[in-house]
Amino acid sequence: MRKSATKVTLRKRKLPSGKITLYLDFYPPVRDPRTLKLSRREYLGIYIVDKPRTTVDRQNNTEKIRIAEAIRSEREISIMKEQFGFADKTRFKVDFLAYFRNFCNETGQSSVPAVEHFEIYCSGECFVSDITPEYCEKFREHLTSGTAALRNRKPLSNNRAAQLWSYFKACLRKAYKEGLLLEDIASKLSVVTLEATEKGYLTMDEVRALSKAPCRNEEVKRAGLLSCLCGLRVSDIRLLTWNHIVTAPDGGKAIKIRTKKTGTLALIPVSDEAISLLGAQKDGLIFSKISSNDLKYAIPDWVKAAGISKHVTFHMFRHTYATILASTGTSIYTVSKLLTHSSVKTTQIYADIVDENKRKAAESIKIGLTSN
Repeated sequence: MRKSATKVTLRKRKLPSGKITLYLDFYPPVRDPRTLKLSRREYLGIYIVDKPRTTVDRQNNTEKIRIAEAIRSEREISIMKEQFGFADKTRFKVDFLAYFRNFCNETGQSSVPAVEHFEIYCSGECFVSDITPEYCEKFREHLTSGTAALRNRKPLSNNRAAQLWSYFKACLRKAYKEGLLLEDIASKLSVVTLEATEKGYLTMDEVRALSKAPCRNEEVKRAGLLSCLCGLRVSDIRLLTWNHIVTAPDGGKAIKIRTKKTGTLALIPVSDEAISLLGAQKDGLIFSKISSNDLKYAIPDWVKAAGISKHVTFHMFRHTYATILASTGTSIYTVSKLLTHSSVKTTQIYADIVDENKRKAAESIKIGLTSN
């Protein structure tokens, strides 16, 4: 049985005006259905007179305390019903759409489209009472239908739908853990399987060409090359300061960060070349001039100036780092750690790329022993 609040205490607090306000103290905290926040206190809006001098004041105090005690008893019974499996109808009225929106806003920008799609699915209204396995499965079907789109955007790809579905299930798990849902619905829902995708990357010669080519935004160039040399995501590069540059146990330089995407604490060894890309030491952010527009427009021009015909995104620099490491014989386990992947399975794709390149290299060596 999960831990649930069982103790509700009526307490008093003296106000600057001299009056006494009555409130309920919950332990452990419970969720406020209006703010969706966990709270220890519920103020009742009931006030009594401090040190009553008249019979009327004493009678009023007694009656108000009696009413407050009745409310306290109701709250405690409501909590006990939930604890023993009985539904508390007030909980069912909590706005789940608002809860999901708060969850996505706290999780990060990449999860926000998940609640935008959910809002379309539920027509702008969803309460806890609506959340059932069947209702959630229909949302999965909505995401994977191939028709779900936002504001004239392209329909969701299978892998993007899988990502948004994972955010929704994570929200359900949190709601269950916090007692908003009585049932672990997320554990009963289907999985959207990721499709294998080709990881684009640059060769070492192409990276060298980029290092020599001009770029309209020097910070984008330095940041892109840094990612090629250490595999950092742009979200982490944007937050870098010189405080993140430390001396590793082996005496070399390293970047010590907690990654924005996964929250993983990482110590990433870096070369002297990588350090040189950071520029002169200063206070504040090392890369302060990398906006989304800078990435959108500067990278294509930079790539073209380098004589590269591939479609290159900033994230491809991270793939380049991993692919080059794998091609030099670095173990997949080490690559996985350097990329701060939670599982080696995620990193295996780079080993597959290297195997494919080895085959192409072997097939390219011909001395004319076989006929054309």
